[in-house]
Amino acid sequence: MKCGGRYGQGDLQWMTAGKGVVHGEMFPLVNADKPNPTRFFQIWLNLPKKNKMVNPDYIMHWAEDVKKFASQDEKTKVTVWAGEIDGVKALEPPKNSWAADPANDVAVWHIEVAPGGKFLLPKAKGGNGINRTFYFIEGKNLEISQQTIDPNSRVDVNAGMEVELSVPKSASRSAELLMLQGKPIGEPIAQHGPFVMNSQAEIMQAFMDYQRTQFGGWPWPNNDHVFPREKGRFSKKGKKTEYPPKRQEEKQST
Repeated sequence: MKCGGRYGQGDLQWMTAGKGVVHGEMFPLVNADKPNPTRFFQIWLNLPKKNKMVNPDYIMHWAEDVKKFASQDEKTKVTVWAGEIDGVKALEPPKNSWAADPANDVAVWHIEVAPGGKFLLPKAKGGNGINRTFYFIEGKNLEISQQTIDPNSRVDVNAGMEVELSVPKSASRSAELLMLQGKPIGEPIAQHGPFVMNSQAEIMQAFMDYQRTQFGGWPWPNNDHVFPREKGRFSKKGKKTEYPPKRQEEKQST
């Protein structure tokens, strides 16, 4: 694919591997004079059998463009990476992603509820046919539908019902959750290493395909290739290079 980039600070990189692509993630230091905290999610979204062999695709959604929702009291804030909440719709995913079809009701949200906050999360459009899971990732105090949740817990809920998220006023900090939601694909799953197919025979074929084609190979001079710090945030796809909105404006004006 000859893609690459540097991203962070809330950016969303979305890749569909399809029939195969070699990719790597490096974590170079951004700041030479202060700490470099790293905090991110890597989420794998499966493809149905009919899309397993589509061409690989790659989209960068810059943090400045990612859609966000806030409750009226601003005590609940949602970063909408996929899906829609109260009219706030996420940016488009790659065209062959399971999330690209609205009927699959895929949602990936980062939810932050401040002390004293209470928010009624709407039921999924697909009702009981949708899976919905919360991960309590940060904070110490959280109630889901009036049930106390321990930190670092996973909670599966009925997506056909509204869910109340609340944090007591006495809490010392906000609660942060990752919510994953979507219609089950409903097909057999076979997984080995980075490959997710529908049968063990397809897994073996994937390994043979990689040995034969290297999935197009690796375009960079080193296996651990890192772009220079001074290059800043950018996204390269083939011959086209994109930048975050502000940097894009600066380059167009020069």
